[in-house]
Amino acid sequence: MKILRSWLSLSAMVALSATAVSAEVHVHAGALALPVSTAPVGESSTASETRRNLTAPTQVAEANGGEVSHNKAGLTWEKWDDKLFDRAKSENKLILLDLEAVWCHWCHVMDAETYGNPEVAEILKTKYILVKVDQDSRPDLSHKYEDWGWPATIIFNADGKEIVKRQGYINPEKMLKLLAAIEKDPTPEKPSKPETAYNVESSLSKEIREELQKKHVDGYDTKYGAWGTHHKFLDWDSVEYAMQSGVAGDASAVKRATATLDGQLNLLDPVWGGVYQYSTDGDWKHPHFEKIMQMQGENLRIYSMGSMLYKKPSYLKAAKSIAGYLQTFLTSPEGAFYTSQDADLVPGQHSQDYFNLNDAKRRKRGIPRVDKHIYARENGWAINGFAYLYMATGEQRYLDAATKAADWILKNRSLDGGGFRHDEKDIAGPFLGDSLAMGRAFLSLYEATADKKWLERAQGCAEFIGKHFDNYVGGDKSKTAGYLTADPASSKIAKPVPLLDENIMLARFSNLLFQYTGKKDYQDMSKQAMRYLSTPEIARTRRILVAGILLADSQIGSAPFHITIVGGKTDPVAKSLFTTALKSPSVYRRLEWFDKNEGNLPNMDVEYPELGKAAAFSCGNGTCSLPAFDAAALTTLIEKRTKL
Repeated sequence: MKILRSWLSLSAMVALSATAVSAEVHVHAGALALPVSTAPVGESSTASETRRNLTAPTQVAEANGGEVSHNKAGLTWEKWDDKLFDRAKSENKLILLDLEAVWCHWCHVMDAETYGNPEVAEILKTKYILVKVDQDSRPDLSHKYEDWGWPATIIFNADGKEIVKRQGYINPEKMLKLLAAIEKDPTPEKPSKPETAYNVESSLSKEIREELQKKHVDGYDTKYGAWGTHHKFLDWDSVEYAMQSGVAGDASAVKRATATLDGQLNLLDPVWGGVYQYSTDGDWKHPHFEKIMQMQGENLRIYSMGSMLYKKPSYLKAAKSIAGYLQTFLTSPEGAFYTSQDADLVPGQHSQDYFNLNDAKRRKRGIPRVDKHIYARENGWAINGFAYLYMATGEQRYLDAATKAADWILKNRSLDGGGFRHDEKDIAGPFLGDSLAMGRAFLSLYEATADKKWLERAQGCAEFIGKHFDNYVGGDKSKTAGYLTADPASSKIAKPVPLLDENIMLARFSNLLFQYTGKKDYQDMSKQAMRYLSTPEIARTRRILVAGILLADSQIGSAPFHITIVGGKTDPVAKSLFTTALKSPSVYRRLEWFDKNEGNLPNMDVEYPELGKAAAFSCGNGTCSLPAFDAAALTTLIEKRTKL
């Protein structure tokens, strides 16, 4: 999912939970490194951040690579390129990869303190080829090493074998010791893992399902809400699974969802809107201030959904706050969305005092750096969130924001075959995350508008995914399970691997696409992703944040709540029914508008009667409701069938 060590990835927190950190984080779609501020060992975050007053100029590698030098120590950083390993052989050098995030506080600190240290720099200049990569720009590297960042430090030998992997900030003293140890013994620390034998079944076993359900419930913090007890943030899969369980009648799940949504309100920026990345110290009172697109987009979606389910004005206000922030700070003049905003006003200086200021005083001091790269994946997350906010409110401005960004991405990031590249020019890829995030966004736009062009776009993304990202095992199609995070040809050194969160999203996206279209290929795609997710050693990877797997498994094994509006799209009654249906309090749903003038629906699995006037039906489990002819009747029908 998401987060960490100023920046460790959320996944990295999973690994740390049994030792120094009593929490867990994961990276949805591999995008976020949930910046959990990592102070040096033995030093509290507060003490560490208070003592820092870094003014040394540093530079960050451009997202697409390109050489960049640190002014302080004269280090030259190369772009990532497999050809560097040939150079490393000829020069008898090792390769150090500094995988960072441009918004990351501790990355700035490490740039200034560690790579600016003369002793460290001298060793690196003579014995290493240095590579610096912004992880947002390279999903393949970000996903492969998310458990070790950000910053992540990976050192390779000239054959491309990993010698060491280190997570988070490394101070100069520890870096010198690490470099000395590598010089003494440059052999890899750990042997390669044996090949996984993937599950042949496309669902969780009863044993694994019960085990994950117990982890989900036991991992919930009954005092403060949310999952895990050290770092506080909204894990969208956990909240959505609790919402879905609540719709099915689990009152305790409703309490878990609403307590977490209430707690997350504390991480809304009260001045500019948008959500901070997370809070430390086990409560909601110690925020870290970076604002990253996946966190914005998914919070926007979840709060919109929460407002529809629970009718709490604070949830809709939160969603609108996030939307307002995105439109003010992270929207390009053309309407596409930027990537992130830095945690620091001055790189390396903790900015709590700054974020305590009002708007005028903040602007007088300046605005934290905005990463203005426009990535397809990040836009997919934002578009999806805006589509949900439109469904919750019916306010055209939110749909306009979503469609404007979608049109820009279609014009400027499309690839042949229905997929998307990441940036304006990619030096690797294509990456699964871009086509997957855009596919999910298109499907939400279809749900929100009933415009078939968006469904066709979603299908194009699925077709592209099927052609480029299969996780073949030994070349045997029958053993295929899951999907790779990048095209296998993208890098010989950083070989693409399946990513848990992307396969969760893909299983759910392709399953819902199957429900809308009736095409078995999409059902097969969801099952292929689920074979990966249901493999015991994959399913048991996480200690707490397991709800995404449970969501995928439950949805693939059941039909969604289904509402169909029957009537012309120019009919005001049909429009009113559709608007009412958009706000239906359901997590897993299929919403359609059958206008006979447009021909049949893509999946005509129900034959609707000729009534002579607009009506709404809810069909499922082999039965259909009586028709609802107005908004009030449809609301009553929805409440009855969703048990709310």
